Amino acid sequence: MSITPSIPPNAPSNGGYAYEPAPTPRWIPLVIIVLFLGVGALVYLGYNSRVLLQGALDKSNMHADVLSKELEQTNSRVALLRAQLDVTSQKLGLTQAELARARTMAQQIQQEQQDSDAKLIAQIGQVQKENEAKIGQVSTDLTGAKSDIAATRKDLEDTKKNLTTAVGDLNGQGVLIARSHEELENLRRLNERNIYDFKLTKSKNPQHVGPIQILLRSTDPKHYKFTMTVIADDKSIEKKDRNVDEPMQLYVRGVRAPYEMVVFEVTKDGANGYLSTPKEAVAPAPSGGASSGATDPAKTPVSTAAPATAPAAANAPPAGPPRSQQ
Repeated sequence: MSITPSIPPNAPSNGGYAYEPAPTPRWIPLVIIVLFLGVGALVYLGYNSRVLLQGALDKSNMHADVLSKELEQTNSRVALLRAQLDVTSQKLGLTQAELARARTMAQQIQQEQQDSDAKLIAQIGQVQKENEAKIGQVSTDLTGAKSDIAATRKDLEDTKKNLTTAVGDLNGQGVLIARSHEELENLRRLNERNIYDFKLTKSKNPQHVGPIQILLRSTDPKHYKFTMTVIADDKSIEKKDRNVDEPMQLYVRGVRAPYEMVVFEVTKDGANGYLSTPKEAVAPAPSGGASSGATDPAKTPVSTAAPATAPAAANAPPAGPPRSQQ
């Protein structure tokens, strides 16, 4: 559209004036410039946005790749875990079966233990009953034993009364002696000393009597006398012209109390009696090379406990010939 005014072609000229075209308004270029700048700005913004979007898209693609790889790894792990879960499930099934079997065995063992405890309790009850019965029997036996001990004690006291007290030839103290075989048994029953009874015969060789040796040299039955030699501790001790029923004492090394010898019977060729030694010590064996020439070896000491009742001979009067030399 033109802005030039239309003039009729046949219009007369007025005063010789000619018409000139009108100048372009100033605002039009400004509008064009503004439009150009706006278009450029839009193009720049579009390009910038495209670049930004392209960068974001690249990052998104990279992130998508990373996520894809992680997803693949996750899928692999899930598959592995599923396989392990299957295996574990199978093992768990076996384990549950084993646990059930173990529970069954535990119940059986518990039942067996209860049965065993019941049997043990029953046995303990039976043993207690038996022990109570035995204790009752022992109590009865102890009562009887106390009575026996009391009787034995009284019997021993009576036995001591029946034995003769004589004075020893060394310490001057009174000692209990036996004057016959019966009294010798009573003395042995006291169980206070070791008793060795002997039957000596006249010989050139000594006879072993307990821990010593005795050589019977001579006898005098008419006067109830005898002579002997006692060998102990490498020493020879002569007992000359001793009387029947006379206690002869002998001290040996290592023993405080003396040995005691009593001859209660003499014959033409022999003598009968006993040797008494203390229990607290054992004397050394007799020395010397003498051999035993006696016909009856000495008896070993008797240390058994005394019986409950004394024999009738304990209260009998002593046997043997009268003691004219006492």
